Order: sequence, then structure tokens, then C-alpha cells
Amino acid sequence: MKRFPVFLISIFTFSLLHAGERHTLLWFDATANFVRLSSVDSVRIYLDKTKAAGFTDIVVDVKPTTGEVLYPSAIAPEMKEWHGFHRDSAYQFLSIMIKEAHRRGLRIHASLNIFSGGHHFFDRGICYIEHPAWASTLYTDTGMVGMMSVKAKYSTMLNPANPEIQRYELSILKELASRYPQLDGVILDRVRYDGIAADFSDMSRKLFEKHIGAALQRFPGDIFEWKKGPTGISFTSEGPHYHAWLEWRAGVIYDFIAAARKTVKEAAPKMSFGDYTGAWYPIYYEVGVNWASSTYDPALQYAWATREYKNTGYAELLDLFTTGNYFYEVTKEEALANKKPAQTETGRVGHREYWYSVEGSCEIAAEVTRKVVPVYGGLYVEQYAGHPEQFARAVKMCLKKSDGLMIFDLVHVVNYNWWSVLTEAIREGR
Repeated sequence: MKRFPVFLISIFTFSLLHAGERHTLLWFDATANFVRLSSVDSVRIYLDKTKAAGFTDIVVDVKPTTGEVLYPSAIAPEMKEWHGFHRDSAYQFLSIMIKEAHRRGLRIHASLNIFSGGHHFFDRGICYIEHPAWASTLYTDTGMVGMMSVKAKYSTMLNPANPEIQRYELSILKELASRYPQLDGVILDRVRYDGIAADFSDMSRKLFEKHIGAALQRFPGDIFEWKKGPTGISFTSEGPHYHAWLEWRAGVIYDFIAAARKTVKEAAPKMSFGDYTGAWYPIYYEVGVNWASSTYDPALQYAWATREYKNTGYAELLDLFTTGNYFYEVTKEEALANKKPAQTETGRVGHREYWYSVEGSCEIAAEVTRKVVPVYGGLYVEQYAGHPEQFARAVKMCLKKSDGLMIFDLVHVVNYNWWSVLTEAIREGR
């Protein structure tokens, strides 16, 4: 697996767009703010608040987990209604957001949930409308299960290795960048597998066999097996092709990121190309993603990585990268003092590491990306409900330990009325 990241392009974009600035991004979720952002007057009110709080950028979710989009599209279904509320058919949401953001000197990025095609809680989305076969196949402790039947998970994740799905998602990116060149950037979300249990479809098996040049004798046992442990389900039995499987999945994501960047830049050369992931790098291989620099070798630190795994690192392909540093504990000391066991997606339980904190996860992001791309530490506001002082500390830690700040989401800031908390924390953190 030989890949050549675009070092110079990413570094040039960084120096051109980001040098000397501390970007602060506020996320606007599509469905949580659907009613709130359904009039021009309301948009103006919240953008005024955003600007006054000290934000430099907004991130507008235009393709939520259902796979619908919030602009007229010839490819994807348009979301015109949510929970019984219908937007006026003449209301051009994205055009209005771009115009009003730029009037206030705010940069605007469009966010798209890539490998997600439905919302299980409402049986809604492209997997329910047209593409049920696109839903991922999970290998669970009870056997193979179609993603659409796993109602405990709200998002219907797709199979990233499916070429048809990749072409579809790339066509949406091309359409968006071509129709809205005024956007300052796009930020991809959910460019990943659902978890370590995905994807075990027959298509994935065949693609993996082609990759390794051999037929699997026992599938999925040649990858891994679920075993019962003293603390419940634990992933303990690795098959002979387990590490090659992890590397292959990360390669699938790398190749898509590379194709997505090329698609966006061909349509709008000056548009920033960004990505959003979780910040917990030591276990992020479970969702098939290596967001590190290709010069960082995880095999020197982690048993799950092959010596070739580093070639799947895609940080150099990004102009902007924001991580979800979603931990209540702000400092490394707080994380290590928390004796409550931590549990990963595989069900494994262990003690908390230093990176189970805002500070520690910011540090590990800087370490593995090697600063080839600006990294903006992100916070999930709802984790600090009832604790504005802890939230303020987390904001200042992101500004101290990363290249900026991302806040998810507007709806929580509004619900908790934390505008003044944010304003003061951003001012003190800069």
C-alpha cells in the first residue's frame, strides 16, 4: 500500500489561510436547529450572537445523518420538514446563511455526514427511501446483523468500501462545491466505519481478499472472534488477518479522503477542505480511521498497527481539522484521578489514560498530526450541563493546547444561555 500525501498543498493552505489566527468555530446542527434557523430574522439574531461571542467561523450542517440535504439538489433528497415543521418552499437556507455570515465577517463551512444514510429513531433517511442495501453489515456477538435493525444506534452507517456509495457521496460534494463556491470551506463528518464490528458484508470480504491476494478460509474468524469475558463481551481473539484488516480499512478511508479533496478542489480551488473526527487516537482504529500525519508511525507505540499502517495517515490532505475532545475532565490530572473504568466500542474495559481529558487529547492530536494541519480542539457543550465553570476551563484549554476551538453545538449554547460564559472564556483564552 503506497500512498503519497500532498504535503506542500496542505502546508501552503495552512500558511495562507490560518497563520497568525486563532480560529473559533461554532457548529450549527441541521436537525437540532431546524426550526430555529427557518427565518432570516432568526438567522441574523444567532449570527449576531455568534460574532459578539468571539467566533470567527461557523460550521453549518447541510447533510445530517439521514442523508438528506438542506439545499436544492439533483442528487440527494432535500430536507424540507423535520418533526412536523415545514420550511417555506422559497426559503433558501444555505444561500441565506452564506450571505448573512459574510456580512458579519464570519467564515462559513458546510458540514456533511458522509457515510450515514438514516436515523433509526425515526426510520428516516436514504436507506429507508431508496438504498437499504447500502447499510453496513455488523459482526456482533450474536452473529451478522444488518445496520438498519440495530435500533439502539441512531445513525444508519453505510459501508465505506462500497464503490457505489463512494461515487454517490463524491457526486454530492462536487454538486455542493460547484453550486456554492462562496462557501469558505467544507468539513466532512462520519468518514468512518460504525465501529470494530463493521463492515462484514460479502462485498467487504471480497474486496479485502482482493487486497491481500488470498481467499479467507474462515470468515469472520480469520479477522477476529467475540469472546465472553468476566466484564461482559470482550474482543479477545484476533485472527491471522486481523492487523491486515485494520490496515485495509484505514486505507479505504484514506483513499476516499484523497478523492474527496480532489473533487472539492477541482470544483472550487480556493475552498478549504476539512475533516471532523473523535480525538481519541489510540482507539480510533476501531472505526477504521488514521487521521495522523503519514510521517507518524503508530506501530512504534501501538500493537494494533502494522509497519505499513502509517501510510494511511491523511493529515497532509487536510486544510483544516477539528477533533471532538469530548471529555468532562479538562486536565490530565483530572482524568488520571477518575477511577471509573473506561469502555471502548469493543466492550473492553480498562483504566483511564491521560488522553481521556481535553488537555491530553489535544496534546496527542498535536503529536500524531505533527502540526502539518491546524487542529481545532472541539467541545460537546452538553457534557458540561450544570457546570459552566468546567465548560469555561475546557474552552480555555482548547485555545491553549490546540490551534483554535470548535463548539458543538449552537442548540446547547442557546438552551443553557451560555453566551456570556463563552464570550468571557474565548476572550481570556486568546
